[in-house]
Amino acid sequence: MKRFRKILKWTGIILLFIIISVTALTATRQNQKFEAPYPAIKASTDSAVIARGKHLVFSIAHCADCHSSQNVDSLLQLGIEPSLSGGFKFELPIGNIYARNITSDKETGIGNLSDAEIARTLYYGVGSDGRAMFDFMPFHNVSESDMQAIISYIRTQKPVKHKVPENEFNVMGKVVKAFMLKPTGPNGTIPKTITPDSSAAYGSYLVNYVGNCAGCHTQRDAMTGAYIGPHMAGGNVFAEPGKDTLISPNLTPDESGRLNGWNFELFKNRFRKGKLIKHTHMPWDTYKHMTDDELKAIYNYLQTIEPAKMPAAK
Repeated sequence: MKRFRKILKWTGIILLFIIISVTALTATRQNQKFEAPYPAIKASTDSAVIARGKHLVFSIAHCADCHSSQNVDSLLQLGIEPSLSGGFKFELPIGNIYARNITSDKETGIGNLSDAEIARTLYYGVGSDGRAMFDFMPFHNVSESDMQAIISYIRTQKPVKHKVPENEFNVMGKVVKAFMLKPTGPNGTIPKTITPDSSAAYGSYLVNYVGNCAGCHTQRDAMTGAYIGPHMAGGNVFAEPGKDTLISPNLTPDESGRLNGWNFELFKNRFRKGKLIKHTHMPWDTYKHMTDDELKAIYNYLQTIEPAKMPAAK
């Protein structure tokens, strides 16, 4: 019995030492800095470039769905440009993440950031202060011309003084931030420009690098966000207190997929109807502003994906 108590004592001491060490190390790694190149992207004042950027921001790139608290669709229909002053809260298992103010306000927005700093964040997931960003905006392979267009349009946003709360991490979130959060950069060479058309190739570009469709339609680990399911096969659970639980559908051309039996007209018309399900996370009212060719390209690309069954919800 005496020996058993001694073992328990030393086990407790070792466990306490480990807990204290991990806690201390976690605390020291909360503000890790990372290096990443500064892309040679410079905002343009050309009206055509700005118009391209505005279209991307308020359609397939759906920036306003997180960076604006206004009724974006209604304002666009009235010819009013929504303000991208941020504030949307992502309530996640690791804590609360807030979308930033990306208007040109110098105190609370991005008015003091250079074009290269903004491009670095979007391409490489490294903030202006060197911190790693959570991969909510996977624009890592957006063409240089589209990146220029997006930044050019954002530069035209009127400054709005709106201080967004700092991200709030729980204990698990702090551990993830300390040991698992790393910058995510481009996959291969960033294209200089991509010509919009209705091809499956352009659809792949929109789905994978601009629209972030896989972010919801490919099953992910709830803690790290890593992809763990077949590409575009759905299976992610969206559950909030007091709201219906929704599961992202399978968009592969499998016979069990949501789009099985759909032609392009059905696909296009569904987007034109906008938001029909009240609690959906799909930015329908932004996506409905895509052009017919963009929707055709996406539809064509989805037909080329490897068919897969939707994985069991986790």
